[in-house]
Amino acid sequence: MNDMTTAKAAPAKTLPDAQTVTEVKHWTDRLFSFRVTRPASLRFRSGEFVMIGLLKDDGKPLLRAYSIASPAWDDAMEFYSIKVQDGPLTSRLQHIEVGDEIIVRPKPVGTLVHDALLPGKRLWLFSTGTGIAPFASLIREPQTYEDYDEIILTHTCRDVAELEYGRQLIEDLKSDEMMRELLGEDLDKLRYYPTTTREESPKMGRITDLLRSGELFADLGYKEGMSPETDRAMVCGSIGLNTDLKEILEGYGLREGANSKPAEYVVEKAFVG
Repeated sequence: MNDMTTAKAAPAKTLPDAQTVTEVKHWTDRLFSFRVTRPASLRFRSGEFVMIGLLKDDGKPLLRAYSIASPAWDDAMEFYSIKVQDGPLTSRLQHIEVGDEIIVRPKPVGTLVHDALLPGKRLWLFSTGTGIAPFASLIREPQTYEDYDEIILTHTCRDVAELEYGRQLIEDLKSDEMMRELLGEDLDKLRYYPTTTREESPKMGRITDLLRSGELFADLGYKEGMSPETDRAMVCGSIGLNTDLKEILEGYGLREGANSKPAEYVVEKAFVG
């Protein structure tokens, strides 16, 4: 499944903090992405999240934290979501169409930002499922390429089809004329490492297992693991992934950072994809 609709004109807004849906794309029966208009006053850092949602039948807003998948310079906002058939929000959100309105609260926050990391040479972006969303923002952010010599995006899903969003993201990014003109050969700094855990694919395994065994480093041609002097990491995925990766990263001597105290790695606690 891979169908998309786009908008030609946006209707007048009627909800508080309402933004108009301009594009919807269904990737699988469990995953979809959508773009909405961006409030003129909204400023955010690539990697942050906002609260978005719909009105319930009683007229009260039903909101959840969603990472912004588009970069800070984009004039629209992109989101990437799972479909939970009995989920309070996604059971309804998955049926949005172009021209519909959703609530976007204009108060971005989050830890997956450059400000929360100390300067380094190699940036690891570890994601599972829809946890790739904030990294979809960051790999389209010029500062990422200014700050690091290498950027490695890992994306682990159960099935091959669930990797398609990331695969197309990378393909579009590297063929985009504007990004090529802006970053040139710097785009070659980006390396993509997709894996599956259930369906057979060229690379199988949980990223935590591939890290512990050293297979990840061998696949990428690195002779050694991570060092707090050179490596920085961002993590976004399931609670289990976040917990396991924190242990692995700290085993390499990396410390968890925050906006108020930058360090070597950060984990998005508010968004679980």
